[in-house]
Parts: sequence; C-alpha cells; structure tokens
Amino acid sequence: MTDQPQPANPTGNGGYERSDIGVAGVLYFLLGLAASCLLVYFVVDGLYHFLDKRSEAEQAPVNPLVTNAPADTRRIANDYPQSAFPNPRLETDERGQLNGIRLKEEETLATYDYIDKSAGTVRIPIDRAMDLIAQRGLPTRTQAATTAAPTAQPKPEKEKDTEKKKGKKK
Repeated sequence: MTDQPQPANPTGNGGYERSDIGVAGVLYFLLGLAASCLLVYFVVDGLYHFLDKRSEAEQAPVNPLVTNAPADTRRIANDYPQSAFPNPRLETDERGQLNGIRLKEEETLATYDYIDKSAGTVRIPIDRAMDLIAQRGLPTRTQAATTAAPTAQPKPEKEKDTEKKKGKKK
C-alpha cells in the first residue's frame, strides 16, 4: 500500500469528459446569438424610424396660416418670429414655466418666511413642521366645552334587568 494520492480520474483526460460538448458548438452558438442580436437591433431601429416618420406626416399643422412652424412646437425658438402665431400667445416655453412652478413650490415648502409680518405669522419648512408635530402631538380641544351640559339619559332595559338581578343576589 502506498501513501501517494491517486487521481480521481484514472483515465488521465484532465478531470472532465471531452466527448460531451465541443468548443466549436459553443462558438457557433455565441456567433449565432450575436448575429441574431444585431439583426433584432436593426429591425427595431428601422421600425422606430418608420413610426417616427409616419407620426410626423400625420401631425396636423399648428395653424393653417403658419407654413414654417418648427418641428417641436412645445418650445418656440428664439429665431422664430413672434408674429407667426396669432394672439394671444399663452405659452412660449411650457417646459420652462413648469420647471419655474415646481421650483417655486419647492422653495415654499423648504424655507422660512413671513406670511403676515404685522401679525407675526410665519411659514416654516415642511420637514420642521412634521418634526414639531411628532414631538408635541396634534392640538386638541378642551373637554370642558363638550361636557358643559350633561343630561340624564334613561338606562336601557337590559341594564335595568341586570341591576335588579344583582340586587336580588345580595
């Protein structure tokens, strides 16, 4: 008996079966996968270009009198003549206006300011207000106002019956 370790695979072919799968099959699969991905990319890209052109062709003009309207009518370019659109021109930069509204709301929610300086009314940030409510709790009314005039109400029949039974047992 020897103390020499024996290999797990006594046939000596490197520890795995070489006859199960070949390298060529794996390479062909990867090559086919890459080619199909490339084909799908070009098909989808062509489909998007087709749909974009179709959408642009079906879009109605901004105004029948305007012949040189820009492609993106949501924002009027600086070089575009202002006289091209009839009055009233309600929105000239809708994205910029919306961003301005959101910034103003964010500033209102996140800053300190006076609401009425003469009355001493102030506005605090929303995070600070939530912290104060969590610490102090919500304001409540006093109970004296609600219990000012208690009235005697007759007891229901069930309570009278149970009181009579308790009185008999004693």
